Amino acid sequence: MRPGRLSPRWRFSLVYLFLSLAVLAILQYLLFPPLAPQEVPYSRFLTALENRTVERVAISESQVLWTEKGQTRPFVARRLPDVADQDLIARLRQSGAEFGGFSERSWLIDLLSWLVPVALLGALWWYLLPRVAGQPPALTFGRNRARIYDQGTVTVTFADVAGVDEAVAELREVVDFLKDPEKYRRLGGRIPKGVLLVGPPGTGKTLLARATAGEAGVPFFALSGSEFVEMFVGVGAARVRDLFEQAKRKAPCIIFIDEIDTIGRHRSGVATIGANEEREQTLNQLLVEMDGFEANTGVIIMAATNRPDLLDPALLRPGRFDRTIVVDRPDLPGREAILRVHTRQVKLAPDVDLRVIAARTPGFVGADLANIVNEAALLAARRGKEAVGMAEFEEAIDRVTAGLERRSRVLTERERDIVAVHELGHALAALLLPNADPVHKVSIIARGPAALGLTTQVPTEDRHLYTEAELHDRLAVLLGGRAAEEIVFGQVSTGAAHDLQQATHLARQMVRQYGLSPAVGLIALPDEHGPFLSGPATGVPAGVSEDLARVMDREVQRLLAENYARVRQLLERHRTILRALADELKAREVMDGRELRRRFYELLRAQQNGHGAAALTGEPEAR
Repeated sequence: MRPGRLSPRWRFSLVYLFLSLAVLAILQYLLFPPLAPQEVPYSRFLTALENRTVERVAISESQVLWTEKGQTRPFVARRLPDVADQDLIARLRQSGAEFGGFSERSWLIDLLSWLVPVALLGALWWYLLPRVAGQPPALTFGRNRARIYDQGTVTVTFADVAGVDEAVAELREVVDFLKDPEKYRRLGGRIPKGVLLVGPPGTGKTLLARATAGEAGVPFFALSGSEFVEMFVGVGAARVRDLFEQAKRKAPCIIFIDEIDTIGRHRSGVATIGANEEREQTLNQLLVEMDGFEANTGVIIMAATNRPDLLDPALLRPGRFDRTIVVDRPDLPGREAILRVHTRQVKLAPDVDLRVIAARTPGFVGADLANIVNEAALLAARRGKEAVGMAEFEEAIDRVTAGLERRSRVLTERERDIVAVHELGHALAALLLPNADPVHKVSIIARGPAALGLTTQVPTEDRHLYTEAELHDRLAVLLGGRAAEEIVFGQVSTGAAHDLQQATHLARQMVRQYGLSPAVGLIALPDEHGPFLSGPATGVPAGVSEDLARVMDREVQRLLAENYARVRQLLERHRTILRALADELKAREVMDGRELRRRFYELLRAQQNGHGAAALTGEPEAR
């Protein structure tokens, strides 16, 4: 310490000493104020002057404060407003009293009037100084908007991830490098700079990135691609530079950019009016930054997208995002493992079978399964149960797939009859066709905006390949409801609109993608949607002639007509059973798949015994 200067410790102590003295002075003034004067009329003051009993007088603009002989407590009186007392000074001289003036404002108010503005300005400066960081506010647009999780703050690990074992195995190599980089450096190896996570929405791409950072115990920079782009050209590129500079200072670390297709789309290649110059400049800067550091610096870039077909090829070349990890929809064991993760904190009833729930949810991703678990827990709490049972999970699945129950939607008796026959048409077709998925439940309770009934099928296992016979049976099941209506009532209703949409989409895929039409031949046309975004394809694909499109349309019509005739003939043979089961369903509203099969066999045996040799020769066995 230099001579003549106080050490930081003494300066700190003196500040607290002065603050303590100031607080004590204020408390003493507030708790032990001087003796308050007694307020009296102004005439009392004039009388005291005439009697020469006034000892001292203090006069302000609106008050007179005085003490009288023999009195310790002062008196105060308000002067008459707008009345000038010209003889007051002469009277005071004649009375022999000491007099003067005073200000009505106290020293404390004067002090606060100076201290409060200074304190407010200091607090404002203290708040803004770290955020401005010595720059004018306009220049802070270039600061990156990443949410930074320091080392040890990310608590998610691979133990919280399920259903994507292959992706986890790939990312463990990144974790090993971040934990022990010398293991790779001594052999001359390098870890990939960029890891691109590709998959449908909700499969857990962001969760995987967080789990990688949590497993490695390194800082985690998380932001979305849209956070780079602003209305000002050049801001996105500045934010990219700032992000990488900050990441290098915190290395080893992970940068995660979600929805990277926002800034990583194909560049236009030509300068056109209205082109998104800001997005392309941001992408160019990102490409430069990813080339500007070595792989062994300890900065790992992870990104996620569900539209990899939109990304610029320069972004995917080796040296940038040179490793792509597909995070696909989980299979049956994967869905069961995901359910076990999400039910860790949920109290389950003994009748809950996660394997059955996983089998009922083919195609569901992790976000869907988490939603089902949450919906089931809310239903159990609403019903006052102590644990979440299988009934709540079944209801939650129906809510997610078909919508909420709408018991307020009152159907006429005729409409209920049509809905029951329609749903039994789907169910009986699934029972009788050899390649159809088993029926899990049939219901005529209205759900969602349009569904008046529901027939649920559960596959026995996850399927990745389908034969032509299986696709034809699926078409027949979809058309079974309309066929049942025509058999029983002699006419059809509008209830099969959604079934026809699904059947048309499937038939179009058989013709345009799977090569299952002899008239069209071995041709495959790409779907109009991305590989991870599902939905029916519409319109004529590019590069298809009008003649070929006309042939395709005729083949789609042929497939639908043939399978409709087939399922109608099959249900016609069991018309009596169809009518009887529809009446039972209308009375009960919901029938379990096992109960439906049991009643079908009972009615079938009764029909055979009543009609002699009426065995179903040549028909497939009902399952």
